[in-house]
Amino acid sequence: MILMDGKSLSEKILDKVAERVKNLERIPHLAVILVGDDPASKIYVANKKKAAEKVGIKSTIIELPYETEEKYLLDKIEELNDDFDVTGILVQLPLPKHIDKNKVVTAISPKKDVDGFTPENVGKLAIGLEPYFYPATPQGIMMLLDEYGIEIEGKNAVIIGRSNIVGKPMAQMLLRRNATVTICHSYTKEIEEKIKTADILVSAVGKKIVRCKMGYKNSVVIDVGIHRDSYGKVTGDVDFDYVSPSCGYITPTPGGVGPMTIASLMYNASKIY
Repeated sequence: MILMDGKSLSEKILDKVAERVKNLERIPHLAVILVGDDPASKIYVANKKKAAEKVGIKSTIIELPYETEEKYLLDKIEELNDDFDVTGILVQLPLPKHIDKNKVVTAISPKKDVDGFTPENVGKLAIGLEPYFYPATPQGIMMLLDEYGIEIEGKNAVIIGRSNIVGKPMAQMLLRRNATVTICHSYTKEIEEKIKTADILVSAVGKKIVRCKMGYKNSVVIDVGIHRDSYGKVTGDVDFDYVSPSCGYITPTPGGVGPMTIASLMYNASKIY
């Protein structure tokens, strides 16, 4: 079994991004909007700022109170869309319940949508065109698969989770590489049987769901989900100790997909349209 080291690969990617930024005529400028005081969101935003500084990307954190009205946020996004100096915009999710997430995401210019969540970028991905940006986590996973020489074409890929952030774009990106894709979700019956058919398994639901042996000794297990167990330990969707002996490649949690997401985001943020 080979442990897929996302932390090590992410460092290599960040080094390449830093070199790329040095050679640009303009310095990329990432604007991050944080609404409210969610502790996890604050940590994520701080990590993004730290990564941006590391690669030479200018970053501005715009912190707004929880009570911020939807119209104010939409106006702020429009202001950033029109700001020539700002090359990338990211709105940290989740948003307060009184703000429509879809309206907010749709308001971002596709050419500054470093998360790859706007309808134009999602639509281009779905119909086989090149989006301005690919969603960071699926893109990071594809980078990881390529780094380890994982063959994708013709392979059975099983994705657990159908979110717009990971599950759906992950399916589209694997389809582009000619994998046969199955998406599982909360209504899927006999999910363990589906898992056992996977050459490549990607789980992104945020709870311990993969507890069975893999069907093929060379299968690849990508664990996206992250949460704390009842003992406070950071863990993922996959029962690592039980599953790892039955597969060929597996990501750890932490140290697998998480660092790749940040590296992928910085790769996106270094693009200027």
